[in-house]
Amino acid sequence: MTATLETDIAIIGTGAGGGTLAYALRDVGARVALLERGDFLPAEDENWSAASVFGDQRYKTSELWRDERGRPFRPSMHYFVGGNTKVYGAALARMRREDFSEYRHEDGLSPAWPITYEDLEPYYTRAEDLYGVHGATGEDPTDPPRSGPYPFPAVADEPVIAALRRRLEAQGLHPYALPLGIDLRDGGLCVRCGTCDGFPCKVNAKSDADIRCVRPALESPNVLLRTGVYVERLITTPNGERVVEAQARTRGGPLRILADAFFVCCGAVNSAALLLRSANPSHPDGLSNSSGLVGRNYMGHVHTAILALGPRRNRTTFQKTLAVNDYYHGDEGWPWPLGTLWLIGKAQAPMLRAAVNRLPNEIAGTLARRSVDWWACSEDIPSPDRGVAVDPDGTLRITWRPTNLESHRRLVRHAKRMLRGAGYPLVLTRLMDVEFNAHQCGTARFGTDARDSVLDPFCRSHDVQNLFVVDSSFFPSSAVLNPVLTIAAQALRVADRFAAA
Repeated sequence: MTATLETDIAIIGTGAGGGTLAYALRDVGARVALLERGDFLPAEDENWSAASVFGDQRYKTSELWRDERGRPFRPSMHYFVGGNTKVYGAALARMRREDFSEYRHEDGLSPAWPITYEDLEPYYTRAEDLYGVHGATGEDPTDPPRSGPYPFPAVADEPVIAALRRRLEAQGLHPYALPLGIDLRDGGLCVRCGTCDGFPCKVNAKSDADIRCVRPALESPNVLLRTGVYVERLITTPNGERVVEAQARTRGGPLRILADAFFVCCGAVNSAALLLRSANPSHPDGLSNSSGLVGRNYMGHVHTAILALGPRRNRTTFQKTLAVNDYYHGDEGWPWPLGTLWLIGKAQAPMLRAAVNRLPNEIAGTLARRSVDWWACSEDIPSPDRGVAVDPDGTLRITWRPTNLESHRRLVRHAKRMLRGAGYPLVLTRLMDVEFNAHQCGTARFGTDARDSVLDPFCRSHDVQNLFVVDSSFFPSSAVLNPVLTIAAQALRVADRFAAA
C-alpha cells in the first residue's frame, strides 16, 4: 500500500540548500516537509578515527556511479541529514566580485551570472551569521566589499602555522585567515581537535547544515523531517505546468508527497538525475529541460592535494587556518586566472595509507609527522559535453575531465616554490580524479533566458511554475572556492522571494 504525505512545501534534500531553506521558511505559516534519503549521522567514536573515516570509508556511500567510459567508481557522497556538509572542511568563503562576471580562462569562458555580487552580498552576511563564520577582513587582497564584519574573529594559527605565515609574508605573499564555520565562540563546543576537515564532528561543533539549520528548523511546529525517503520521480499535471506529487520509496514502502511547491536540493548530480528520471510526455527529455541543459555543464574544481615535508615534526593539531589568494587572478607571466591555495586538516598516517595503495605504515607515519598539508584549487570551465546522465539500469554516469590544466599546473608550481622557500624542501602532489566529486555544480544553471538556462535568477524552473532547484546545480560557473556559503546565501534569497510572493 502506498502512503501519502500532504504538505505545503516539499524540500528534497537537507544539505546546504535544503537545510538553509527549511530554516528560512520555518515561520512563514506554511507546512514544510523536509525529505532526506539518509538518516542522522551517529555521534560515535568512529567520527574521529582516521582509520574508520578514510581507511574503511565508514560514512561514504556504497553506491557506484560510472565514468564516461562506463567504469564504476564510488563517489565522494555522504547521504545523511546535512548532506556532504557533515564531513566538509567548513571553509565558508564568499565568491569574489569578479566571479559573477564573464571571465576569460585558459580553456574558455567562465560565463556571467544573472545576478551580481551586490545582489547576494546582504545574503552572504546573513549566511555567515547563520553558519557562525570566523574570519578576518583586510588580509586578502582579493576580498570583495562587505557590509559588515565577520560574526566571529578568525581562528588563530598554531605556532608552526604562525611561523609559516611569517615566512610566506617574507616572500611578498598575502596569507590570510581562512573563513571557517566552527563553534569557537566564547563557551562554544569546538575543542580544536585534529579531526575536523573530512570528518564528522562528534561534538556538533562544525557549522554543517544539520546543526545550524535543520535542527533549529525542527523547533518550529511547521517543519516535519522524514528520513529514509528516496525521491524517485516528480509527477506533473498533464500539461506539465506544475508538479503535483513526488514519488518516493522508504523502508516502509512507497510514499506519495503532495505539495504546492517543490524544492529540489539533492546536490548537482542527484538533482539533475531526479529531473531526468521525471521525464513525461510534456517533458520528454526530463523535467524542466526545454533548454536541453539539465545534467549538462557539470563542473567540480581542478584539485591537487599537496604534502609539504620539512625537517622538523609538525605538532599542529588544528591546521586549517590559512590560505593564499595571490594567484587567484593570475600572475605576471600568464594572462589567465590560476586559483587558490589553502591549508587542509592535518594529515594522519591512515589517511595517507588510504590515498596511496600499499604505503607501509612506518613511512606513512613519518610523512604525516613532518608534513604541512595544502590544497590547490583552480576553476573548472562549463561545457555541454560534460555532465550527468542516467543509464537504462538507473546508474548515474558522469562525463567529466578537468579543464584549465596548464593554469592549474602553474598554480601548483607556485605552491611548490613558496613552500620550499618557507622551509619545506620536499613537496609531493596528487591531482584528484572524477571520484573526488567535491564542489560539484552547474547541472541546472540559472539565467534570464529560458533558451540557455534551466532556472530563473531565483532558482525557479522556467518550465514548471512551482518547481525550484536550490543547490549548486544553479551555478553558471564554478569559481574556485567552496560553494557552500554561496548556496546558503542564495537559499536565503530564494526563501525571501518565495515568502513575499
